[in-house]
Amino acid sequence: MPQSSPPIYLDNAATSFPKPPEVAETMHRLIREISLSPGRSAHRFSLAASRVIFEARELVADFFGCPDSSRVVFTSNVTEALNVGIFGLLTPGDRVLTTGMEHNSVMRPLRHLEKTRGIHLEILPTDPTDGIDPDDIPRRLGKKTRLIIINHVSNVTGAMADLAAIGSRKGGALLMVDAAQSAGVFPLDMEEMGIDFLAFTGHKGLFGPTGTGGFLLRKGLMAQPLKMGGTGSNSEYEEQPQLMPDCHESGTPNTLGIGGLAAGLEFIKKTGRETIRRHEEHLTGLLLAGLGRIPGLTVHGPQAGAGRGSAVSLTMAGRSVADLALLLDRRYGIMARAGLHCAPAAHRSIGTFPQGTLRLSPGFFNTEAEIQAVLAALDQISAGP
Repeated sequence: MPQSSPPIYLDNAATSFPKPPEVAETMHRLIREISLSPGRSAHRFSLAASRVIFEARELVADFFGCPDSSRVVFTSNVTEALNVGIFGLLTPGDRVLTTGMEHNSVMRPLRHLEKTRGIHLEILPTDPTDGIDPDDIPRRLGKKTRLIIINHVSNVTGAMADLAAIGSRKGGALLMVDAAQSAGVFPLDMEEMGIDFLAFTGHKGLFGPTGTGGFLLRKGLMAQPLKMGGTGSNSEYEEQPQLMPDCHESGTPNTLGIGGLAAGLEFIKKTGRETIRRHEEHLTGLLLAGLGRIPGLTVHGPQAGAGRGSAVSLTMAGRSVADLALLLDRRYGIMARAGLHCAPAAHRSIGTFPQGTLRLSPGFFNTEAEIQAVLAALDQISAGP
């Protein structure tokens, strides 16, 4: 492909691109028209900003099957959301079950709490293709398991966990779900799936801007705040308020970003989540079928089908993944990601640690022609010097 051709973006597992036009238009309108400081004053701009936050909260609650929008908390990303849950729900001596496919936004806080709070961490056996066996959970729960943490869709292989099956087997433990790679593409219903804490990011499948994310907390469950400060509520007290969601939203919120996130959710509602999922599934199927015909190339993870996300990891004999990514970018104008993808546990599970993989991740705005161009480029690289 000549370098003058438009670039092909296949790094949607990191951040979706492009964004729907409605997202940019909404953010441009908001920053032009109001001061974006909600809940701090009673003037019309502050009230308008509060309305932006409230409507976004209602959208998120409805999207994830949460009956009470006050249980929706906005954060700067899914990493902050997961940290709130991990630090805010675990106490010294608690036992945690998790998997060998987790991102460092889960593993680093857990390893820290192993050292500082003496939590007991057990890693569930993970099949490189099929993930964990839900039937294995009841056998490993024990009496003291406080928390089960599950990556819904792997950011490395696209393998998907059966949340409904896991939720029905959690016993007395809490179920925390990292939905960074699945929110916006796959159905997620907190009540139906037995999810107690659902963490999401705004800048991937929800089509929002970076700097947005959040979590939903089941009614009756409280987590200790990760930060404290001004909330615009109960300002006469110097103690942190206990009401949701204020207790977790100290400081002036990212009203501009949250407004953009709401526009992304509206785009999904208008387009249809099933339409988005089918298109990504189709492109992923084309990609996997073509990769299987390229000599010397190995795909790590599930084959095509309804039980996987769009992240596809591969290695090529005789080539480092870093060299592959560089060649694709400089010679063919194809953007992908190489390395460990902030998930060393996942790469240990699939046998690609420490070199990692080349990850290709199609998104809703990619086309069949782009997938064919990527396959042609990899075929040329495989055949060439």
